[in-house]
Amino acid sequence: MTKRLADCHVAVVGLGLMGASLCMDLVQGKLCREVRGVARRTETVLDAFFGGAVDLATNDLPTGVIGADIVILATPVRTIVEMLRELGPHLWPGTLVMDMGSTKSEICAAMNLLPPGVQPVGGHPMCGKETAGFGSAETGLYRQAPWVLSPLPRTSPDALQLATELAEAVGARPVVLEAERHDRLVASISHLPFLLASALIHAVDEVGQADELVWRLAAGGFRDTSRVAASDTRMFLDILLTNRSAVLEQVDNFAAQLACLRTLLAEGNEEQLRVKLAVSQEKRSNWQRASTQKTR
Repeated sequence: MTKRLADCHVAVVGLGLMGASLCMDLVQGKLCREVRGVARRTETVLDAFFGGAVDLATNDLPTGVIGADIVILATPVRTIVEMLRELGPHLWPGTLVMDMGSTKSEICAAMNLLPPGVQPVGGHPMCGKETAGFGSAETGLYRQAPWVLSPLPRTSPDALQLATELAEAVGARPVVLEAERHDRLVASISHLPFLLASALIHAVDEVGQADELVWRLAAGGFRDTSRVAASDTRMFLDILLTNRSAVLEQVDNFAAQLACLRTLLAEGNEEQLRVKLAVSQEKRSNWQRASTQKTR
């Protein structure tokens, strides 16, 4: 018989933006029996408990996860991989283990080494902000966001159903996706944009070395295109290094597109440049329209 979320003790390991926001939704919506939070820093543990984000809080991993029906790892990717090596002895048979990491292949490979009976489902909610930490957490963060679920061959249908129920309970839209395909796709829409934003900052900084007025002139367009460069450095280092080949492929793809635009501009080929820009404008508008319809 499938376990219902309402009957579950849920342990969330990592109380930064993603983990704490999930805890808040679970607690405020009374979506499960108990919400436990596990964090490294005592200050975060105290903030989470006394702020009402969790029912119980600890900085001891075994204490936090033992007896939990669902364990959700919400830390940087390489920390998730390390924790998966430590978790096994503290998990009961039938425990659903999920994660919220931004790359899936290495995490799912580590999940496959969990003890028999433990039920792994990789996960990646496609949402967030450029700010990190417990203080940035908010309710409703997952509303209408795609939440990728990557079951393993060993994952039972009941476990995947419970993971789906959890994602839907906080307003997300579950998307079942194989780990390697996930990593290939998000390299283009998430990981590459971070590198582009970082490169843009460095390019403008070079201009600023000669004329610092550029920073005072920077406004909406610069703010929007550079926003993700303000994201947590450690988090994105883990993302880039655990999805290196897919990201490099997209960097090369982008470089080719930029080189094409440069050639058209250098040649003064107004007609072809207009076509390229019009196509990108149309495709961006189509995506925005479809995205807006999904949130209604």
